[in-house]
Amino acid sequence: MSLKEALGLGSDKKVRYAIVGLGDIAQEAMLPGVKHTGNSEVTAFVSSDPAKAQELAKQYGVQHCYTYERFEELLKSGVIDAIYVATPNWRHAEFIVPALKAGIHVLAEKPLEVNTARCRDIIEAQNSSSAKLMVAYRLHFEPATLDLIEKIRGGELGTVHLFSSVFAQMVDPVNHRATNGDLAGPVLDMGPYPVNAARYVFSAEPTEVLSAVGTRHPDSGLGDFDDTVAVTLRFPGNRIAQFTVSYYGNSIDSYTVVGTKGNVVMSPGYMYGVSLEHQATIGQKQSEKSFKNTDHFGGEMKYFSHCILNGADPEPDAEEGYADVRVLEGILRALKSGRSEQLEAFERSKRIDPSTQREMLGAERSPDLVGVSNPARGQEKTPKN
Repeated sequence: MSLKEALGLGSDKKVRYAIVGLGDIAQEAMLPGVKHTGNSEVTAFVSSDPAKAQELAKQYGVQHCYTYERFEELLKSGVIDAIYVATPNWRHAEFIVPALKAGIHVLAEKPLEVNTARCRDIIEAQNSSSAKLMVAYRLHFEPATLDLIEKIRGGELGTVHLFSSVFAQMVDPVNHRATNGDLAGPVLDMGPYPVNAARYVFSAEPTEVLSAVGTRHPDSGLGDFDDTVAVTLRFPGNRIAQFTVSYYGNSIDSYTVVGTKGNVVMSPGYMYGVSLEHQATIGQKQSEKSFKNTDHFGGEMKYFSHCILNGADPEPDAEEGYADVRVLEGILRALKSGRSEQLEAFERSKRIDPSTQREMLGAERSPDLVGVSNPARGQEKTPKN
């Protein structure tokens, strides 16, 4: 399948979306990206703030606005085919499950939910539905990430056995991430990035959380949770992944992949709105490459809409979401127990396919936000979902 075919270029059909949750990620990233898709449009907003929804509706020409309490009414309205869920993490299943039961397709932000029990509820709903579900793993469609995966699978780095990452931002104490404990803390909010990256780097699932250590900085002004967490995961084949996530550090998002023949440093590695970069060393030969800055959000929605319109199953599905939450849940257990935690046996049934998931959409300047603020303090650019 060609890239053009994979992304549905040339089709006049459009999937009609409701945006559920109008926070910074929906406003700053997804809404501007919709116009890049060619096969998607927004026809409804769902928000706890009717005034904000109405103001954004004028800005984007959206006719239908609903409160959270009227969500069931929206599902029966006939004005949407799909929803994009960008609510706080612990409110994902609340909207995903009824949408799937109503036959409405779902594109959900990560993590899929805050524990595996809720993820299983979502998977059960999808298994009983004709609707499709995709988790918004935008890096699964990003050129630098896909190039790295091709290098690893092509054997350029030899046997890859080590993954190391640091991911930090300075979170504003007034942001909701600072006031909802572990449900919005760095493990569930930022942890999906290094966990997911380690899984696609190794093409495997971790078997054990060897350690998880958290710290709380009194000067951070944050809530009752560990603002910085360091984790070590064991993978099959004597492979180790280590990472630190933090709400109290100068902005950084990088990771290093080490093999027997070479290594690659991705810095930045998780950000959107900037070019992602490789610093590769193969043997003694060093090289650097900056990849085209792309619209991650328009790209992932374009792919999902193509899957809907053409009856294809998306790669980052509910099982992919469950795979990360399984690990994140184990990390939270290890933080509380102070011991290593075995992870329930699990095997992923599909992996990223760079040949069909690559996207090359141009990025545009972010719009002015309505009724929300950036989660970071004192920084113009911070890592985002």
